[in-house]
Amino acid sequence: MASNYVLNLVNSTLDWVTATLDAPSSRAVVFGVPIGGHLFVEVLLFAVIVFLLSQKSYKPPKKPLTEKEIDDLCQEWVPEPLIPPITEDMQYEPPVLESAAGPHTIVNGKEVVNFAAANYLGLIGHEKLLESCTSALEKYGVGSCGPRGFYGTIDVHLDCEARIAKFLGTPDSILYSYGLSTMFSAIPAFCKKGDIIVVDEGVHWGIQNGLYLSRSTIVYFKHNDMESLRNTLEEITVKSKRAKKLRRYIVVEAVYQNSGQIAPLDEIVKLKEKYRFRVLLDESNSFGVLGRAGRGLTEFCGVPVEKIDIITAAMGHALAAEGGFCTGSARVTDHQRLSSSGYVFSASLPPYLASAAITAIDVLEENPDLLTKLKKNITLLWKGLSGVMGLSLASNPESPIVFLKLQKSTGSVKSDLQLLDLIADRLLKDHSILAVASKRSTLDKCRLPVGIKLFVSAAHSESDLLKASESLKTVAELVLKNHI
Repeated sequence: MASNYVLNLVNSTLDWVTATLDAPSSRAVVFGVPIGGHLFVEVLLFAVIVFLLSQKSYKPPKKPLTEKEIDDLCQEWVPEPLIPPITEDMQYEPPVLESAAGPHTIVNGKEVVNFAAANYLGLIGHEKLLESCTSALEKYGVGSCGPRGFYGTIDVHLDCEARIAKFLGTPDSILYSYGLSTMFSAIPAFCKKGDIIVVDEGVHWGIQNGLYLSRSTIVYFKHNDMESLRNTLEEITVKSKRAKKLRRYIVVEAVYQNSGQIAPLDEIVKLKEKYRFRVLLDESNSFGVLGRAGRGLTEFCGVPVEKIDIITAAMGHALAAEGGFCTGSARVTDHQRLSSSGYVFSASLPPYLASAAITAIDVLEENPDLLTKLKKNITLLWKGLSGVMGLSLASNPESPIVFLKLQKSTGSVKSDLQLLDLIADRLLKDHSILAVASKRSTLDKCRLPVGIKLFVSAAHSESDLLKASESLKTVAELVLKNHI
């Protein structure tokens, strides 16, 4: 009985397995061949995989390199260069001045009329500035040998800050030891990661560097185009709900170094108030130049200075000194004394330069005719440069930077610069006129048209201006006759 029971159990088990393997749902097709029972195939594949994974991977036997092989590899190795290859365009040697950069200077032993220095008020070599510097040198020495926060603050620094604030009508100001560092230190001091900065596409490299260091979100608008600025602000504030909770800034230059255009500050302030942005204004080329008393773009446009949140400027232009300043409310200046890298970590401005800046402002206030003469010279040069063959005036008629661009671009910035450099070289060699073509480093992201720049000074005589305009007409016709 027991043997029959076992036999029946085995037969029934075999029948169940056969039925399972023959079931339609259990069949599989491998490489086009039907296989009755995919479970069997899957189990088999799983077993193969486990077997392969359990095997040790093959490793070739280690063989140390011989001394000769090591030497050969060392000889073949070429390190990455520390700097990019020097191209022919980079091999530029600017003219070397052999005397003060006044309205007339010496280049290669020859006297030339200087339109390459931003000596707007003609104060380079001014007797009162020289006396002020001499007295400061005798009293303080040359340098301060320390940052402002570490025994580098001298009484003349405080006097200079107070004098600038009084002249501009602001509560306070702060000095920097280098003009270019003012903007790229002030911007990161206030603008941080996540903030939004709306900036003109034509700003100079110092501002660009400050934007990069701030790590903020940067949005560019078309150069000096208020409709583009309005659309940009509208898009940021309306389309982005999060933007209302962020700090937002508009960054512009008063007189654009790369074009000679003047920013319409009154319109910018209206947009600032409508969309609730803050304004950072760089007055490097307008301080001491624009306005009835030389107080800059705010005076020129009739905008109360307190409506501008932060104002910066370099003192190496109209004041004929060096360094820079930032001015505004006491909170604005005090914040920079702890948070601005250019102020905290740089040696303070040499005392004699602070003294020179104070004297330069005094001279400007005592001699308002300097501004009258400068404006007259700008008008005279503009009139003389109208109708230059192949070049067109692109700057504002009241700007101290007279900017001429090619009427017809070659389609390549490199080729345009070659033509402009040739014009500048001919002006210097054949006519003793020192002017400059646009020069931009590989770091400069400005994409405005390049051109010839002439910096007008109150110290230029009428004959200097007439000579410059006639010479430029002659050289432009000669160089560009085949290009037009």
